[in-house]
Amino acid sequence: MRVAGIDCGTNSIRLLIADVPGERGPLDDVVRLMDVVRLGQGVDRTGQFDPVALERTLTKVGEYADLCREHGVESIRFAATSATRDASNRDEFLSGVRERLGVPVQVLTGDQEAGTSFDGAASVMGVDGPTPVIVVDLGGGSTEVVLGELGEGAVADHSMNVGCVRMHERHMASDPATAEEIAAARADVNAALDAAEQDVDFSSARGLVGLAGTVTTLTARALGLEQYDASRIHGTELTVDQVVEVCEWFIHSSKAERDALGYMHPGRSDVMAAGALVWEEVVKRVAARMEESGHPLGAVVTSEHDILDGMALWAAKEPQPPR
Repeated sequence: MRVAGIDCGTNSIRLLIADVPGERGPLDDVVRLMDVVRLGQGVDRTGQFDPVALERTLTKVGEYADLCREHGVESIRFAATSATRDASNRDEFLSGVRERLGVPVQVLTGDQEAGTSFDGAASVMGVDGPTPVIVVDLGGGSTEVVLGELGEGAVADHSMNVGCVRMHERHMASDPATAEEIAAARADVNAALDAAEQDVDFSSARGLVGLAGTVTTLTARALGLEQYDASRIHGTELTVDQVVEVCEWFIHSSKAERDALGYMHPGRSDVMAAGALVWEEVVKRVAARMEESGHPLGAVVTSEHDILDGMALWAAKEPQPPR
């Protein structure tokens, strides 16, 4: 059947229209789009959606609805995540999406977001690799950390209220970020990781996979790309030292330096330093725990497949026709 998954996060909204032969894929992409709408702009500070951000997001939802109709989509699942969970005026957004798209919004809990991200990433991973693995979905408002067995699914997860937009607005608004801002952001992320370790045993992992735009953009730099190339980025394996090196460049870079990169999406540039800091701290923490357990982390893997793929698989498993 032909399905669509839509993922609306704090920073971006994404659409996947795909053909799927059964409940669990593999997915055959028809349309895959990403637009930065910054729905969660200011939500960490105000607790509600900004009217301008809300309007530009709903405009994009209308465009996605047109594409779904054009391509004959039979089932749609729409996920809203961190920013929508936090916004006091979220009902205005939920009703606006339903009016334009014809389906209700799934406002995912942190646990649901983590599990769906793991399903999406695992859908393109072989079952004969090292397992269990930790999959990390680094978003704008939150970062999901999930431990799972390949071929079986998630076994433990934790949603941290740290992400590239939230850390940028909370700590790293200077250009470039000051030493004091960087230190405050690192402390915030590490406190969140302390809490995550109460739910997820990092030391039991045998692999680490990173998802979403911050991680894929960092990988593009590590590969020395001139333009964004998802086919080259997907499946890339980097050492911990390589990850730290590229993260440090972004953390200390200026917006002008980031804007000059051919693979940098203009709507992501301002929050990339904060996103790089989050990813660096996550990778270092997981690597340290794996080292302590006698299973050093050999490679950090980047995946282009994530919660968006998970939503499309959900649309196939539990059909929800647009009305």
